[in-house]
Amino acid sequence: MDVVNIFLSDPIGEILEPFDHDGVRFTFDKLDCNGPRRLVDGQMWAFVDWVMDECSGLELCRRLRADPRTENSHITMVLEEDDAEDRRRALRAGADDYLVGPLDRTIVLDRVFALQDRGRPRHVTQQIRLGDLVIDLMALQARWKDKAIALRPNEFRLLRFFVENPDRVLTRLELIEGLGKLDPPIDERTVDVWIGRLRRALKNVGAGDILRTVRAMGYVLDSPSGA
Repeated sequence: MDVVNIFLSDPIGEILEPFDHDGVRFTFDKLDCNGPRRLVDGQMWAFVDWVMDECSGLELCRRLRADPRTENSHITMVLEEDDAEDRRRALRAGADDYLVGPLDRTIVLDRVFALQDRGRPRHVTQQIRLGDLVIDLMALQARWKDKAIALRPNEFRLLRFFVENPDRVLTRLELIEGLGKLDPPIDERTVDVWIGRLRRALKNVGAGDILRTVRAMGYVLDSPSGA
């Protein structure tokens, strides 16, 4: 089943249930000023509030356009009122369109359905690079200096999540959330098993110990100097 990922800066993004329609699953998640906190497979739609707690909606639009993970997402700016100057500023910041809030599930889905089939599909980033490490999203393969890394599906997604969040300590819970493994819930210690397999796979291709344990906190993928 194809998936359309809908992210909202509004808190309702945390409580809306997925919706299945015509062979497509529409999922909802909360979006903050740091962008998505999980892997995004498939189309992404972002509904960004004009006013946010940690940054402005305009700044978040700019960040989404500058982030390789989200640069091709469809961004709708949610205005507090229908102001012509606000509309122009939203579009200049990178928004594709706009609507006036507040939002609810029906409004969001109606907007996605209305625009989903217009034009050609957006280009999806096919490769993610971090130094000598390359994640090929189309082939579902990771390589280190052109050497294929033998990974199971969970370890592949785990490595991709680390590469998308380098030099950041990630807790076990954040890794579980990032891989979309909250439902059904799994034991946090399962992450340690994934980490062990991933480390062995990286060492087998000569990548060394780029995946570091931070005691009592979690794990971090250290990016190479100059990456």
